[in-house]
Amino acid sequence: MSTTKADITRALSFRNISALYILAIIVIVFSLWIPEKFLQPGVWRSLLDAEALTGIAALAALVPLIAGALNLAIGAQVGFCAILSAFLLSKLQLPIALQLPAVIVVGGLIGLITGLVITKLKVEPIIATLGMSSILLAGMAWVSGSQQILGLDPAYREIAAAQVAGITMPVWVLLVTAIGAWYVLERTPVGRRLYAVGFNPESARLAGIDVKRLQIASLVAGGALAALAGALLTSRLNAGDPTVGPSFLLPALTAVFLGATQFKGGRFNVAGTIVAMYVLAVGIKGLQLVGSPTWVNGLFYGAALILAVGLSQWDKTSKRAASVGRVIDGLKRKQKATAEAPLEESASTGQ
Repeated sequence: MSTTKADITRALSFRNISALYILAIIVIVFSLWIPEKFLQPGVWRSLLDAEALTGIAALAALVPLIAGALNLAIGAQVGFCAILSAFLLSKLQLPIALQLPAVIVVGGLIGLITGLVITKLKVEPIIATLGMSSILLAGMAWVSGSQQILGLDPAYREIAAAQVAGITMPVWVLLVTAIGAWYVLERTPVGRRLYAVGFNPESARLAGIDVKRLQIASLVAGGALAALAGALLTSRLNAGDPTVGPSFLLPALTAVFLGATQFKGGRFNVAGTIVAMYVLAVGIKGLQLVGSPTWVNGLFYGAALILAVGLSQWDKTSKRAASVGRVIDGLKRKQKATAEAPLEESASTGQ
């Protein structure tokens, strides 16, 4: 019974679900401050829809990061695939049934190229993805001519605008994607291997895991998810905008790192990422409704990212220290038992 109580206490502790407590505080503060604006149902529906694409981008960043590859090209991948989507629809007049799969395939190919650069050319993930980001930004400017691409098929706009049970399609796509990612990462051997690769690549390799293949696969999956977010972004805007995509990077990474401090104690996870993303979004929305200047958004996300990384590292360090402490205590007990053994034997002989 005591064990069950301890588990419940640990599960409800601030350290484990701090984002939910912070969310409650944010809701209470803004509900009292600006109830006529903050408590409107339309605000919450628009918030749910507006952050759905950020959630998909966050999942695109999460999967490679679990395998140890920090992808700084997520924003550029979303933006490039959004422009590509508009180009295929407007300039090439490609049917939607062909355009959407083509964009997702291109996103996967971008991830594949990035993975090969990292694993075959031995380029550090940060450098490789930063370089890929620059290349994709150049590609966006070239394809779009640094201008919005207009003249899309009106039917494409209906994809993002469609609603099921009062919830827009991007939210449903995020939900399905998140459940699928959670299942693969938490309930399959592939997910366990990805975590092993991210935690200790050398130990994973010695255990027979193909580290390079899994890292490449994680970047391919992340690229496909980023492409999905880009295609839905074009549908929402009903245009290809070369300035929008890169802005997804900071919120996505912030959600992933802050989410690592939730539920799993320092381990990157899907549920923590989605919860953290919406907690941050609620805070931003509240600040917007009280009339804060636009630069507060960048300040909020930047500070949250620094805090999230610091908390995740502290959590890992504290767990590691606790583990080391247990090992040291065990060694001390063993040494004490070894030292006492001869004395007990002598006493027994003397008797």
